[in-house]
Amino acid sequence: MRLCLCLLVAAVACLAGDPQTTVTLHGKLIVSEGKPPAIETTDHKTVLLDGDSQMKKVLADTRLNGFEIQARGHFTAPDRFLLDPIHTRSMLVNQNGHLKMVTYWCDVCSIRAYTPGPCVCCQRETVLDLQDPDKL
Repeated sequence: MRLCLCLLVAAVACLAGDPQTTVTLHGKLIVSEGKPPAIETTDHKTVLLDGDSQMKKVLADTRLNGFEIQARGHFTAPDRFLLDPIHTRSMLVNQNGHLKMVTYWCDVCSIRAYTPGPCVCCQRETVLDLQDPDKL
C-alpha cells in the first residue's frame, strides 16, 4: 500500500511541474560567421537562437541567412529562444510564400539528410533542398 501511495505522489509531482509553453517566432534568420544565430522578429527585436546538436548545425548554415522563418520552441531568457528538437520540425522557412522544411540532398547517392555536411555515403557536400513538409 505504501509503495502505491509513493508512486502516486511521485507521478503527481512530475505532472505538477511548470511545463514550458511552446511559442512560434516569425522573422528573418540572421546567420553570420563567428556570431550565434539569431532571428529578427517582425517587431525588429533580435533574439538569439539555440537548439539540440542537430538543430545547431542547421542554424549555422550560412545558406539560410536572410530567409523568413517560423521557429517553434520556448524562451529561456527575454532575448534567447530554444527551438524544439529537430525531429519535431521546429523550424520552417518561407520560400515563395510557402513554408518549407530544411533538408539537404546528395545528387550522387540520392540520400536526404536533415543537417548540413558531407553525404554519409560518398562524402560529397550535400546541397540545400527545401521540401514541402507534407511530402516527407
